Amino acid sequence: MDDGGIALTGVPGAANSLDEGRDNAVPKPPPVDVDEIDPAIEKRLRRKLDRRVVGVLFLLYLVAFLDRSNIGNAQTAGMGKDLGFDDEQFQWLLTIFYIPYILFEWLAIMWKLVPPHIWASVTVLIWGLASTLQAVAFNWQGLMACRAFLALAEAGFGPGVPYLLSFFYRRHELGLRCGLFLSAAPLATAFAGALAYAITSTATPLPSWRLLFLAEGLPAVLLSLAAFYLLPDSPDTASFLIPAERHAARARAVLQAGRPGVARLGSFAWPDALAALRAPHTWLQPLMFFSCNVSFSSLPVFLPSVLSHMGFSAASAQGLTAPPYLLAFVVCIATTYLADRTRQRAAVIGVLSLVGAVGYIVLATAEGVGTRYAALFLTAAGVFPAIANILPWVLNNQGTDAKRGLGIAMLNVVGQCGPLLGTRMFPAREAPYYRRGMVVCAGFMGFNAVLAGVLRVYFVRENRMIERGEGGRAAEVGEEAVGGSEMEGALGYRFVL
Repeated sequence: MDDGGIALTGVPGAANSLDEGRDNAVPKPPPVDVDEIDPAIEKRLRRKLDRRVVGVLFLLYLVAFLDRSNIGNAQTAGMGKDLGFDDEQFQWLLTIFYIPYILFEWLAIMWKLVPPHIWASVTVLIWGLASTLQAVAFNWQGLMACRAFLALAEAGFGPGVPYLLSFFYRRHELGLRCGLFLSAAPLATAFAGALAYAITSTATPLPSWRLLFLAEGLPAVLLSLAAFYLLPDSPDTASFLIPAERHAARARAVLQAGRPGVARLGSFAWPDALAALRAPHTWLQPLMFFSCNVSFSSLPVFLPSVLSHMGFSAASAQGLTAPPYLLAFVVCIATTYLADRTRQRAAVIGVLSLVGAVGYIVLATAEGVGTRYAALFLTAAGVFPAIANILPWVLNNQGTDAKRGLGIAMLNVVGQCGPLLGTRMFPAREAPYYRRGMVVCAGFMGFNAVLAGVLRVYFVRENRMIERGEGGRAAEVGEEAVGGSEMEGALGYRFVL
């Protein structure tokens, strides 16, 4: 606090010396009145944050997912044959990614402890180098080492981004921004298929799989510089905002945090965070993430092989992966927007999970090529958007900054164990239908729908108890509540259903 003003804004890096040196044109913040946020200024603020924050993070996650999932395209293009390893060793190339990814999930809290522009640039540079070096690997062991470093760096980036976004956006705005960020995953997979098709169908001096790693790894190295210069640490210190917009950003942060001075860069309220472990949703939502991740991890890397066994050539199989993921990209954005508007995220997750389950059931039972290819659209449009809605639901219902940090870390530590199962469910000996893998994925997507329903019932019960405790004084959610605070325990706080 300075002369009645707010020096800490509920976003990381506010009033921090590193940020002040980086954006030294930012003046001392004036006092904040949370009751006087100009709607026009707030709308303009959101647009600028969307362009800069979400735009930069979207681009970084797109190249991250390219670098993560291109191993399947490389295998279809002849990587295993050239390097002389079998299907079991290829399975390990998929699995090794998730071992460091799980072990280093706790790095999500580094978005709170290190200036985001520095943390992003370092992680992007490491995974870009690891991905590019796969192009010069001369044996299976070299690929394994590259994949391990790739996983370590991506563990420090992607899982914590929704947590970072929660510092810039309010509860009812967060879902769409998470959806926009996570929609980069299906778009990257679609682009990977199209790029792989272009490379594998063209005569090149290098083996096509090596050229694929180069084409998808080098952009990440270059983008690490862009992340350093373009990603803001907080609205308080963002040079692209005018003073009135920074003032509105501070007022929004007070509404979200409940009080000023709770989200200082370099600090983390561990007692507050550990209190989240007593809440059932802190455990159930990671279990949902686990269920979705069984499918989420296996679909991109095995889809080219599935299409190849449908009778398509290797080049055609690469290109045909793109349309289902383009649909998933659109559905990610549409459903997160719908869930934000209706405040009914459980229902959206449940429907998406059932759509994905139906797609896998068709893949497990049908033999016609046209029917099975159509089912791929259902699986992609169910799995990816379900993930995109689970992440903001976790952040919506952890009512303090520290609890959100622990909640997202728990989500990833438990949820990212799903790929350890998913990447082992499609061995080559079960081609062409991979029925066991399809049935397992269908079962987990159905289980996810059940968990979403159970959690919704729990939140409804908790909201009724809160209403009775308040004596009916405030029945609305978030910003429409008395006082407008979005902090758990404040008058009017409700869990998002």
